[in-house]
Amino acid sequence: MRTLDDLLAEGVDGRRVLVRADLNVPLDGARITDDGRVRASLPTLRKLTEAGARVVVTAHLGRPKGAPDPKYSLRPVAARLGELLGTTVPLAADLTGPSARSTVDDLAPGAVALLENVRFDPRETSKDAAERTDLADELAALVEPSGAFVSDGFGVVHRKQTSVYEIAHRLPAYAGDLVLAELTVLRRLTGDPDRPYVVVLGGSKVSDKLAVIDALLPKVDRLLVGGGMCFTFLAAQGHGVGDSLLEADMVDTCKRLLGDAGGKILLPTDVVVADDFSAEANTRVVTADAIPDGWKGLDIGPDTVRAFAGALADARTVFWNGPMGVFELAPFAEGTRGVAMAIADSEAFSVVGGGDSAAAVRQLGLPDDGFSHISTGGGASLEFLEGKELPGVSVLEGS
Repeated sequence: MRTLDDLLAEGVDGRRVLVRADLNVPLDGARITDDGRVRASLPTLRKLTEAGARVVVTAHLGRPKGAPDPKYSLRPVAARLGELLGTTVPLAADLTGPSARSTVDDLAPGAVALLENVRFDPRETSKDAAERTDLADELAALVEPSGAFVSDGFGVVHRKQTSVYEIAHRLPAYAGDLVLAELTVLRRLTGDPDRPYVVVLGGSKVSDKLAVIDALLPKVDRLLVGGGMCFTFLAAQGHGVGDSLLEADMVDTCKRLLGDAGGKILLPTDVVVADDFSAEANTRVVTADAIPDGWKGLDIGPDTVRAFAGALADARTVFWNGPMGVFELAPFAEGTRGVAMAIADSEAFSVVGGGDSAAAVRQLGLPDDGFSHISTGGGASLEFLEGKELPGVSVLEGS
């Protein structure tokens, strides 16, 4: 796999370099609520600009329907990226049209421009390889004749999409520093991790995490389950879960997992329940086998936090993916905070698996440096741990 350092050794002064970044940040209107992914893109961009490259960044935001949609414009991202880089980052009004061409033509050595949301073009995510290739040809034309491609959006390398996969066949392709860092960390988890190896899983649905549970269960020493997914496991133990999130069609699967686990799976012993999904709801802490009818579990309870902290205390390797409760609402944030602090306080090599977990770390005011690595790719991280091939990685390995 050729790397960014290989490209820099070849020389990029004055050359146009197309960078696929992951800038899919959460927004509240036009305000970025967590700029972690923007910050994570900076090291690769700075290396290129300091070497004199004319850097053209492509990225997506949200899930537009293959057409321009103002609420998914990358305009707020361009503004924040410019603030962090200490320069103006112009945003082309289109992806490969007149605005993109003029914006790229105007780039000076050491400057950065951002193309508008790549998913505004339906060919980016098309199932037709010929359509994706057509778009790749247009993107490549923006940086030719001496252009190169740097893949630095780890959060999308599990997608076989134009700006991730086809473009790497069209231009000389290199892995950016972020992609390399993510792969190094995940290979450490899947190789021979220091033990005890503890995995903490949360989030809404068992079905979203089933494949990774199946893949990890034989390899881990303990698997701690919280979040909305824990209630399907509690139902599998025969407990009523009130109005809590429940995947009824997954109860038998959870019974199987509990049977296969040999005691490795730890479930909540108490939960915070509420009579409404609201920060103003009435709440109480109940044991996990006594959730009242009409109430819903929205966080793990204090006894569970202490038990999970105890299970993490001697860990040497930790992977955490998914919050323990609805951390966005203050009454239901303490479970996630407590478990995150236990991970940070441990001496383990600790990996936060991206997505909501990374957002929770920042929203709850926990220090990034309390963890060995905070991933930018939730879905990509899980698929790697499942043992799946990541198209955006395999194409770089074959380049």
